[in-house]
Amino acid sequence: MSFINEPCSNTNSEIYVSTILTIIMLDYQKDFIAYSLDCGVLKFGEFLLKSGRTSPYFFNTGMFNTGARLSKLGQFYAQALLHSGIKPDILYGPAYKGIPLVSATAIAYAQLSAEDIPFVFNRKEAKDHGEGGNLVGASLQGKVIIVDDVITAGTSVRESVDIIRNANATPVGVLIALDRQERGQNNISAIQEVRDSFNIPVIAIITLENIIDYLTTGAGDALNSIKKYQHLYGI
Repeated sequence: MSFINEPCSNTNSEIYVSTILTIIMLDYQKDFIAYSLDCGVLKFGEFLLKSGRTSPYFFNTGMFNTGARLSKLGQFYAQALLHSGIKPDILYGPAYKGIPLVSATAIAYAQLSAEDIPFVFNRKEAKDHGEGGNLVGASLQGKVIIVDDVITAGTSVRESVDIIRNANATPVGVLIALDRQERGQNNISAIQEVRDSFNIPVIAIITLENIIDYLTTGAGDALNSIKKYQHLYGI
């Protein structure tokens, strides 16, 4: 079951995208870029990042802010996970952004694979009454995939890995929406740091290279600016 081809109808992505797509991209990746453009999640312009860099594009998963949008987003996450070939025992979502993401991904995964995979998320503050503890959902055990939006500094992943290992479970990967493929402080990306530090793969629905491949020469300044930015800060 898939609903990912329905447009968001907020913007017109046709001015940005090509009618001829590179064959190296999978259909769900093309659909995700188009949907992100339609929903205003992916924008072009000048955006000041936390790093102090001025980026020619911005990707804001917070704009997947309705039930229908979140449902479609879960479909993309689930397809990326299925394509990776990794079969986790449970999905884990770090508070707060990871909570709706892991919920939507688990629902979509059940629809696409017919496997009802459990999920769990954490609280920022441990609960001292009722069921108590800092985890909500299924028991955290076995092979765990962490579901998040992006990896900027890797802090959320490190905290998640600690929580998972303290529960005697095993992190086997991180699932995110976008890999910016951008250098951090040590001339490698935050995603490369995660891979090197924890020896686990990072699965991204799309990368910056996918976005560049999807843009046309008709995108003009947007495409040129992204390529210049990639030349300066890319990995």
